[in-house]
Amino acid sequence: MHPRPLLVCAAVGLATLLLPAPIPPMARPDPSASQPASADATAALGAYVVLAWNDLGMHCMNQYHEKFSVLPPYNNLYAQVIRRGDVSGAPQVITQGVTAEYSIPGNTYSVGKTDFWTYAPQLFGVSLPPDIGLTGKGLSGALDASGAHFVAEGLPLTPFLDAQPAVEVPYQQGLVVARDGGGNELARSTPVLPVSIEIECVSSGCHASEVAILQAHAPVAGFNPNATPILCAGCHADPVLGTAGRPDAGYFSFRMHDQHKFLDEQMSGTALCYKCHPGKAARCLRGLMSTRFGLVCQDCHGSMVQVAASIETGRVPWVQEPACRTCHTARFGEPIGQLYRKSTGHGGIYCEGCHNSTHAEWASSQPQDNANVVALQGTAGVLKDCAVCHGVNPSSPGPHDISATDVPEREILAGAGALAIYPNPTRADCSIQIRGASAEGGTLLVYDAEGRVVRLLRAGPRATGWIAAAWDGRDGHGTAVPPGVYFVRWQRGAERAAGKVLIAR
Repeated sequence: MHPRPLLVCAAVGLATLLLPAPIPPMARPDPSASQPASADATAALGAYVVLAWNDLGMHCMNQYHEKFSVLPPYNNLYAQVIRRGDVSGAPQVITQGVTAEYSIPGNTYSVGKTDFWTYAPQLFGVSLPPDIGLTGKGLSGALDASGAHFVAEGLPLTPFLDAQPAVEVPYQQGLVVARDGGGNELARSTPVLPVSIEIECVSSGCHASEVAILQAHAPVAGFNPNATPILCAGCHADPVLGTAGRPDAGYFSFRMHDQHKFLDEQMSGTALCYKCHPGKAARCLRGLMSTRFGLVCQDCHGSMVQVAASIETGRVPWVQEPACRTCHTARFGEPIGQLYRKSTGHGGIYCEGCHNSTHAEWASSQPQDNANVVALQGTAGVLKDCAVCHGVNPSSPGPHDISATDVPEREILAGAGALAIYPNPTRADCSIQIRGASAEGGTLLVYDAEGRVVRLLRAGPRATGWIAAAWDGRDGHGTAVPPGVYFVRWQRGAERAAGKVLIAR
């Protein structure tokens, strides 16, 4: 019998070849193959390119809603259609004269894989047709044009393929096809649409049953643990679902982190977060920040105590989240106050179009994530082959205006205290000391001359008023960095210290 896990988390690719109709099934490239980007990869593209992605690294859902519901099946898909440039003109992002359609090959129905449709009338006050989600979208259909992109929100996707409806598959590849006004295919994309039910509330022994969880709820006026099914967001405000909740109940994210903050004393890192956010099998933190720089959830979000405290003091969960600019320089970060997943950059392209979804930045540890970008440029990693969209390699400054090299130095060093770095210059190793730091912690990053993050270092206490670290002159992959100037910055809240070091091989 399929286990019945509970979910207590809120939601924590790109174009392929232009082929003549009819389109045969597309062979997926091997994302583990380390191929250099080449003219062959981009020459195979046609006159259009589709960039498509899921907005989050993972969408979560309850499989069973009979007792209570945290999140329904609800997945979001975004796409941009680009008319490729050439030697005579720049590429254009277009929504006029083209359409975009989506499907999930191998996953054509959801009713029976979850009981959501049985309880949707009681939970959400709507009676839904089979396999139609809360926004009216199904598992296939048209994306809607919105500004410079296409979007389909609320896809009622489950992590179960038709062929094996009892086996969870959290990383399924969708299919996005762009067509002209006559219905002819222009380009296609196979973005991953992540979704998981993985959770350990009951199966781990933390809670005896779903009923036990409800019975352990604090007694408050108006709450009846026996009046099931219960929509948690009905009382606890949840921006993911757009519910205001009860003012006295607090945000759902606050209550979950606050009630479970004792876990900070028992475990840390992804082992803690994977108790609720999928999970030991799905491992949804799978992007470049994790695979290359070794970041764990707490490096960006803080501990359970810190997450709860930030909401209690005014942060709106899922609306205000950690920013790339916390660590990256302005050139490589999103605008202040704007989420990465909502930000655009070079030529109006969404950041996620070139870097992929939050928590799944290329190159991802999941081959399915990488398949899209490998199909475009012949190698995994950030989409950086200009010819994919331009058709040629332009001479003008590229994304992030990388031709202006003095900007990062001013940003990193301005207003910061001095780091002690020695020996400097160095051929390899150097020691870094932060004088006057009040306690252990903070973030210590190494940047190259253009402001790119090269390495995350771990600093520890050396003596009273000092924090120390060492850098071996290597990047996050363990490769020796080329000779040149590098910047080092430490920060913890308002405390900042920075310096530069010359690597001379």
